[in-house]
Amino acid sequence: MYITTGEKEAGHLVERARNLAETTGGTYISRQKMSLPALVAHYGIDEVLVVLQGKVRLFRPDSPLLEFHPSMGFVRAKRVLNGEADPMLEAGAVLEGDTVIDCTAGLGTDALVFSVAVGKSGRVIACESSLPLYTLLVEGMSQYESIKPAVNEAFRRIELRHANHLDLLRSLPDRSCDTVYFDPMFREPMMDSSGIKPLRDYANHNALDEQSIIEAKRVARKRVVMKEKRGSAEFTRLGFEVHDRGNAKTLYGVINVESGS
Repeated sequence: MYITTGEKEAGHLVERARNLAETTGGTYISRQKMSLPALVAHYGIDEVLVVLQGKVRLFRPDSPLLEFHPSMGFVRAKRVLNGEADPMLEAGAVLEGDTVIDCTAGLGTDALVFSVAVGKSGRVIACESSLPLYTLLVEGMSQYESIKPAVNEAFRRIELRHANHLDLLRSLPDRSCDTVYFDPMFREPMMDSSGIKPLRDYANHNALDEQSIIEAKRVARKRVVMKEKRGSAEFTRLGFEVHDRGNAKTLYGVINVESGS
């Protein structure tokens, strides 16, 4: 993964970019006042991560810029802090002090909500197989600042893993977490969700493997949860019971490990 800064190459941003490259095994490249298209052409690379003041972005020619931001995750996190319910947390039976494995971190939106819910006594491990997205998360989660200190702290507590989720699950002991969560790229994209388009360009598009569900059921103490589109055949294929939510376009499927169903 190649990492650079804005055109002005401020000293503290160069240091952050170099540190990020060292942490993630990436390569720092000097911006040299070039435009991003010129930069990737100059180095002959496919994409570059850009470290900016208060922001971090992924650039790939012919794709929309992807910037780290919790978006609706921030709104949901604030609601949870105010004591309001969240359908994902209800589906996972997530409580303060729990350990949650988010197998498909994406932009960290759901991991943030989990982290707020489990609190300082809990633990959230977020797994991302895409190296560009993982690198974006490492920088974004460590640097993001909102007006809510509790949200910032929740981001900092998330433990990131760059791995295939099946490999991660296989490495964990039996009943070592409370809830395992999957939010894979939908088999049929939601065409009215323009906000997800940049993410789809970087994310892993593979369908969930049945072996992943078997391992998740072994690792979880409470529940295995999957988010999918309403009417998706993935719920039935993988053995999830759907928790319906009125007219919601996306639903949560649940495997209740506690009851064995």
